[in-house]
Amino acid sequence: MSNALKISHIPTDAPTSAADREAILAKGGFGTAFSDHMVTIEWTEGIGWHNAQVRKREAFKIDPAAAVLHYAQEIFEGMKAYRGEGDSVTLFRADQNAERFNASATRMAMPTIPQDLFLEAVDALVRIDKDWIPSGNGSLYLRPFMFADEPFLGVRPAHHFVFCVIASPVGDYFKSGPKPVKVWVSKEYTRAAVGGTGAAKCGGNYAASLVAQAQAYENGCEQVVFLDAAEHKWIEELGGMNIFFVKDDGNLFTTPLGTILPGITRASLIELARSKGLTVEERKYSFAEWQADVASGKVKETFACGTAAVVASIGEVKFDGGSFTIGNGDSGPVTNALRDELSGLQRGKVADTRGWVRTIK
Repeated sequence: MSNALKISHIPTDAPTSAADREAILAKGGFGTAFSDHMVTIEWTEGIGWHNAQVRKREAFKIDPAAAVLHYAQEIFEGMKAYRGEGDSVTLFRADQNAERFNASATRMAMPTIPQDLFLEAVDALVRIDKDWIPSGNGSLYLRPFMFADEPFLGVRPAHHFVFCVIASPVGDYFKSGPKPVKVWVSKEYTRAAVGGTGAAKCGGNYAASLVAQAQAYENGCEQVVFLDAAEHKWIEELGGMNIFFVKDDGNLFTTPLGTILPGITRASLIELARSKGLTVEERKYSFAEWQADVASGKVKETFACGTAAVVASIGEVKFDGGSFTIGNGDSGPVTNALRDELSGLQRGKVADTRGWVRTIK
């Protein structure tokens, strides 16, 4: 482990009973129930990382002047632990989560955490709360995050941070389950701009998306498609997911990186599609083109992707002034094939030839 820092274990003295835990797991849902423990590690300027613990999950005590409350120095990641074959537990491309976490930290003027320490923190929590991983299609959603808790009202990077990992047993991300989702195209609000924080996984990006997300709900949609901030023309990403388009020849394209989050699921799907002999372009694509291409049949399928929902087919697109249906509104064959292969890799049902799967022992 990096810098010989050891994570001490202080198990909770009041664990959830097996019966209560099974009742919680049976309810499914996303992000509303939590396991018994958490990992915390502190960083102090001049000292570095220290005080690493697996301990009972409990509320933080922070000063009203804590920097995170005023200047939003906060970042997070999203990843999952899966039940594999037998009694094994697997993580999917966890090293990439560690890399992206540090890229976000750098953008937000926060300390980076050694990759091996990040991974050991995740492993330690999964080991102690392994019984919280649902069986079947469920998984244990893992949320590593870091925030500035130094009490200081001057505008500068904080000198003290807390890194934490919590876990939540989850089922389907969307209430509609695996059915194609409806999306709302926001022509009023934007999520990121060139030079901004769109490529960082920080809470402020999501806060900026919530008013548009509320509009989506009001219009019967589950997610928002955001356009670029400069011209309000080019499709960028969904509120919490990347987006792909499938052409009539079966090949794909997706919006380019720069102002959007570099999704790990996105990168994995690009590689999987290319390994099947499909062409995947990364290019700018306007909302007007999307409408026209769906109407003409040039675009047969569209899907969103991310850690939480994995791959979600988009069936209907709504916007101020109209709507359109993609194909027949169902999930298409290219979307289904990529979803099945990716899910199979994550759960150990498809052979991992790329070293993407990490087994927790």
